Amino acid sequence: MSIRTQLLKGILDGCILGIIEEQPVYGYELSKKLLKAGLPKISKGTIYPVLLRLQKNGFIRSETMTAASGHNRKYYYLTDNGKNEFESIAKEWRVVAVSFSNLLLKRKSSVIHNDTN
Repeated sequence: MSIRTQLLKGILDGCILGIIEEQPVYGYELSKKLLKAGLPKISKGTIYPVLLRLQKNGFIRSETMTAASGHNRKYYYLTDNGKNEFESIAKEWRVVAVSFSNLLLKRKSSVIHNDTN
C-alpha cells in the first residue's frame, strides 16, 4: 500500500518528532524506526531536509557523537519547543482522524444499507 505523497508530507513532522521524543536518534536509525512504525521507505532526500527545518524552527537540536564503530553520527534531540509542537500536532491529528473515521463509518454504513436493499 502506498501513501499519497502529500499525505505523507503532512504527517512526517509529527512522526519524526514522536520518534525523537521516545529517544534521541541519528538519521539512518530514524528511517528504520519510521519503517518499523509502518510508514513506507522514506529517502534521505526527504528526511534530512525535514530534520534541518525542524532544527531551524527550534523543535529539535543535534549533537555529533562518535559511535562505537568510530564513525561520527549526528543525534537529534527534542527541545521543549519540539515537545510543545508535537503535542500540538497530535491534538490536530486527533481531530482529523476522528473526523475522517466518522466519514468512513458513514460510508461503510451506507454501503451495508445499500447492499441489504
